[in-house]
Amino acid sequence: MTVSLSLVIVMAVLYALGVYAMLERSLTRVLFGFLLLGNATNLLLLIAMGFPGVSPFYGAEGVSDPLPQALMLTAIVITFAVSAFLLALIYRSWQLGEADTVLDDAEDIALRERAEETEDVLEGEEEDAEEEDEETTDFTEGPAAPVTTIVDEVRDETRGES
Repeated sequence: MTVSLSLVIVMAVLYALGVYAMLERSLTRVLFGFLLLGNATNLLLLIAMGFPGVSPFYGAEGVSDPLPQALMLTAIVITFAVSAFLLALIYRSWQLGEADTVLDDAEDIALRERAEETEDVLEGEEEDAEEEDEETTDFTEGPAAPVTTIVDEVRDETRGES
């Protein structure tokens, strides 16, 4: 089986354009990006399908795999359903605000500010910890004392009493 390099390049371009379009704030561009991703996925499944023009159960030679054909039908149905949902979302957004652009609301802005404040506090704590590490050390000049536990202390106390 030989796959045309042009099909692979077209598929890669469709994926790249679809991802780029989905990163926009406009819902219409998100819809176009999702449609491009759906078409790129169908092209990927078409490339992976096998020999073109051969039925799945033709014989021993040149058998085409039926699984990618079923996956392509599933991908078409999913793309159609999500596209219909996005169209309804775009229509409702246009009805309410006469724009299809997603804007930041007050909660998003407050959350972003809180995250920046938390990041500043954490950076300050890290700097303080680095300064403390430079000033102190865990080593002592005398002999090392054995590590004692509460169980050892209780045992020593009970031995002293009896």
